[in-house]
Amino acid sequence: RCRCRRVPAVLALCAVAWSCAAGPALERDQPFRVPPGWTHGGRVKPGHEVQLTFALRQRGVGRLTQLVDAVSDPRSPRYGKYLSLEQVRDLVQPSPATLMAVLKWLQGHGVETCRSVTTLDFLECRMPVSTAERLLPGAEFHRYVKGQHSVVRSPLPYAVPEELAEHIDFVGGLHRFPAERKVVSRAWAKRETESRQHYGGRAAFHLGVTPSILRKRYNMTGGDIGLLPNNSQACAQFLEQYFHQADLAEFMQLFGSSFGHRSEVDQVVGHQGKGKAGLEASLDVEYIMSTGANISTWVFSNAGRHESQEPFLAWLLLLSNMSSLPWVHSVSYGDDEDSLSRAYMERVNMEFMKAASRGLTILFASGDDGAGCRRVPGGNHTFRPSFPASSPYVTTVGGTSFKNPFLVTAEVTDYISGGGLQQRAPLLALRSPQAAAVGRFLRSASKLPPSSYYNSSGRAYPDLSALSDNYWVVTNRIPLPWVSGTSASTPVVGGMVALINDRRLQRGLAPLGFLNPALYQLREQGHDAALYDVTQGCHLSCLDGTVQGQGFCAGPAWDPVTGWGTPNFPRLLRALLAP
Repeated sequence: RCRCRRVPAVLALCAVAWSCAAGPALERDQPFRVPPGWTHGGRVKPGHEVQLTFALRQRGVGRLTQLVDAVSDPRSPRYGKYLSLEQVRDLVQPSPATLMAVLKWLQGHGVETCRSVTTLDFLECRMPVSTAERLLPGAEFHRYVKGQHSVVRSPLPYAVPEELAEHIDFVGGLHRFPAERKVVSRAWAKRETESRQHYGGRAAFHLGVTPSILRKRYNMTGGDIGLLPNNSQACAQFLEQYFHQADLAEFMQLFGSSFGHRSEVDQVVGHQGKGKAGLEASLDVEYIMSTGANISTWVFSNAGRHESQEPFLAWLLLLSNMSSLPWVHSVSYGDDEDSLSRAYMERVNMEFMKAASRGLTILFASGDDGAGCRRVPGGNHTFRPSFPASSPYVTTVGGTSFKNPFLVTAEVTDYISGGGLQQRAPLLALRSPQAAAVGRFLRSASKLPPSSYYNSSGRAYPDLSALSDNYWVVTNRIPLPWVSGTSASTPVVGGMVALINDRRLQRGLAPLGFLNPALYQLREQGHDAALYDVTQGCHLSCLDGTVQGQGFCAGPAWDPVTGWGTPNFPRLLRALLAP
């Protein structure tokens, strides 16, 4: 029998012989690229076990799109009336015909060890390589190694039988390598500073960004801490990135004396390893917990412990399988958009819509490569957006620096801040709360890159920003300065959103949920002061004769470098506390 948790018993049919004739290749447009540093370790033995994730075709896509618009838009009578996980399941679960066809196919190949999720739209199955290669004609499993890590992937495209093509969006665990997101450490001496400029005596001198510097810049007081037991926030970590509770305790001892706080993570979902702490993991936890101070915090640890697992996909499955989740999720993870298939991106967008319908705020770092750069066949360059930063159903956070790196002053663009416009706009991205803001920017910007470098109709990001330069982090019991990247700004914004949720919940209001519709309405509702407009600086891009390393530049109102700007916390709180 197929041990599929939550799959209706009526569908656990006897094994049926299934045609092995190869049908259409799924994810035809999914490139296979071995990232730098990974080496080929040879073909995997037939008996080696792999774990594959089958994304089953969902129903109710149009209805879900309308519902997300309604519950996320403050002008809608349905604003804040979120669904439970069970209601989401009732909306999107695959048809009985899809479930039956897929299970018959798997059982016909002797695949018996499967797990489903509450929403019934994913199946995770384990099987020997020989079975997987029969199941998915064309696939051929090889091992790739990088240091202590190894993954099993197929360099060749896979197909499914003709009869199955309409029932499966994609199969995970075949092509995509886990993305690596490194935080940047850079010394002030190597930067162009404006430290010799004279600022009045009111700006505070500092030697790097700490929680108290963030609170000073964003006008947060000692009273801006969480008060409710039923509020929570989370960050997600991938690729054997672990935090240590001892680092968090030391960080709070050094930097948390001016505000009430917690010194322990309340819940770790997944595997929390015993190895060295990762700088990125330490950064995430320390800054979401010092900005969203005194709020219960979870860490999702998705190490990709099975060689054929995609860690990011594993996190999405967790969201579809847990009825009680933190309201805010901060994620510093991204792939080049052109390294992913359209089917994969559209399905990931659907997963973010499921989260939005439940009232979850999902924040993604915009990346640390500016506009990015990609050489296309024919020798021309284009900018290279990052995904999920470019997903229309997440809130994406860019980065800024202090104008004077040693004083708490106005902010300018951090030149690494990821931003731009989605190149391969999936079908779901066509409707957007941001169309007017992007149109205004493209019409009024004083200097734009040539239009061949970007897709002017794509989803544009980031949505807002925060400081991303010169942070102090405690990792492996050592305080480290000069840590930079949008991996820093994202948990800071996450903590602020969790604090605003805290105040909303105190007043009997719903959590903020998908933030972008409210965010893009602030200015027209007279809340200009809720965000500091960042209008100076450009981010990096292609080093070529045309753009010469320069991407987009910040300007008044929204721009694709810093979004709407950085939070002025008391004004943002007031603006978002409206029912």
